Amino acid sequence: MLAQPRIKHPARGIVLLALLLTLALMAVALMGAVEVWSFERQRETEAELLYVGDQYRLAIEHYYYATPGAGKTLPTSIDDLVEDQRFPVPVRHLRRAYADPVTGQAFELLRNGEQISGVVSSSTAPTIKRSGFSRADSAFEGFETYNQWRFLFSPPVSGKTSRKLPSPLSHPPVASGGKP
Repeated sequence: MLAQPRIKHPARGIVLLALLLTLALMAVALMGAVEVWSFERQRETEAELLYVGDQYRLAIEHYYYATPGAGKTLPTSIDDLVEDQRFPVPVRHLRRAYADPVTGQAFELLRNGEQISGVVSSSTAPTIKRSGFSRADSAFEGFETYNQWRFLFSPPVSGKTSRKLPSPLSHPPVASGGKP
């Protein structure tokens, strides 16, 4: 038997090279997609932090103005915001105690003595958003880390109220004609 001459297939090397190049391009595209996803996830977390922080600020404000009598007070615990026991029927100023969206832990509390005046994230991570905040959060303009975003309610000085909230015991007003 005669040995058959070996035939070279130059196309095999080109196919392998094309396959490696395709895999390299897919890896680069995947890295870019992960970076975009990570950036978008951080934006969503920031938006959630702004929402939750504002909920705390509004709950503290509502608690303050709902205080019966002339001596207005701030809450002493988050539980006071979730279930205010100062009334015959407990009042909820906050649906639940929210965790800090950035860290997943409880917010740090800002206090005036024993009373809570606000919350702040403990994260020192850099922010994406540095401008274009809502009016309530306009003080955050230019801040570079999340722990600089302080969701704070400052009671008015010397009893001057800037806003009157309805009593939690009052009913909504009835429109003319007796229909709500």
